[in-house]
Amino acid sequence: MPLSHPIRFGANYVPPAGWFHGWLDFSPDSVRRDLDDLAGLGLDHVRVFPIWPWIQPNRALIRQRGIDDLLQVIDIAAESGLSVAVDLLQGHLSSFDFLPSWVLTWHERSLFTDPEVRDGIAAYADRVARAVGERDNVFAVTLGNEVNNLYPANPTTPEASTRWAAELIDVVRAAAPHLLCLHSLYDASWYDPGHPFRPADNVDLGDLTTVHSWVFNGVSAVDGPLGPATVTHADYLVELAAATSPDPARPVWLQEVGAPRPDVPQADAAEFTRRTLDAVTANPALWGVTWWCSHDVDRSLADFPAREYDLGLFTVDHRAKPAARALASAAEAHRRSRPPAARRPALLCEVDLRAEPERRAEVAPGGAFHTEWVRLRQAGPLAIVTRSRAADSGYLAARGIDAVLTET
Repeated sequence: MPLSHPIRFGANYVPPAGWFHGWLDFSPDSVRRDLDDLAGLGLDHVRVFPIWPWIQPNRALIRQRGIDDLLQVIDIAAESGLSVAVDLLQGHLSSFDFLPSWVLTWHERSLFTDPEVRDGIAAYADRVARAVGERDNVFAVTLGNEVNNLYPANPTTPEASTRWAAELIDVVRAAAPHLLCLHSLYDASWYDPGHPFRPADNVDLGDLTTVHSWVFNGVSAVDGPLGPATVTHADYLVELAAATSPDPARPVWLQEVGAPRPDVPQADAAEFTRRTLDAVTANPALWGVTWWCSHDVDRSLADFPAREYDLGLFTVDHRAKPAARALASAAEAHRRSRPPAARRPALLCEVDLRAEPERRAEVAPGGAFHTEWVRLRQAGPLAIVTRSRAADSGYLAARGIDAVLTET
């Protein structure tokens, strides 16, 4: 059944003062100013990223001071009227990996398969989830940010990856049963046929499906910064997720989307934002949108990929950028309950991503199926349906699908 609640709009919080290294010199006043920026746009939530090894520097040591700093960020968010989603394992952020020394060098062992490491992570997840679960404005815990980016440095198999995530979800649910618990993967899980995190992990594990839409994955090369393939990529991922879930009512959270240079030049960022949001907010499966990211990275910091410096809605000196105004307009337009979703056609997909993950390349950007979906999508909202569900009238009705189209 299409969702009826208003679409949630928020931002992934990247502190402009020192980036995530700011956790080491925690400043409540800086956090307050940053979050007031976001509240001023009419956003309703932030996703925050405590750094795992700074809270758990030893497998048997979890620092209460680090948890207290996280709780203070959550409390400051409440002052600004923002609810909070907390990510646990960082893990991977903007090309840098943050792993504790007890999984590196002399102690090198895979965080996905080593029993002692998994026990240590479970203790961390339990402690942090219990702490944040006591705050009324926390609504979700994500296991980590794109944890599949930590492969292949941490070897795993599809079966081990699924068990790892399922075990941690059980830990978080036991610690904070009233919170949403989520699994975050970047899009190799959808498009890379050999990737050890599978599409089914996205839609079976956790309470919502999350997708991360980045057009530097090859989409922008199809038709440029404002072409239909580029501005509908977020909607395409939401649709792949909806089609892959056995539950036709499972919501999809667009947990990351942004306007990366040079794929989206600065002059096109606002229009890219508007068109992307216009497309994806028409999707009845969409739960919410969380923009990457809140603030630019200070160029005094070294070694980031060039695109990472300018992804913010705000500059490091707190000036709102054109994409911020476009996001604010979308949030205002969708603040009230969404209207009933119009019925729409679906394009038949011959690849069942649940059963045939080895065929993932066939739905990747630029392939025949994606190209046809983009062509047809220009006429209006377009679902995706697999052959196994194409004749299931109850399923089609639940997803608001009134016709099934085939590739020409």
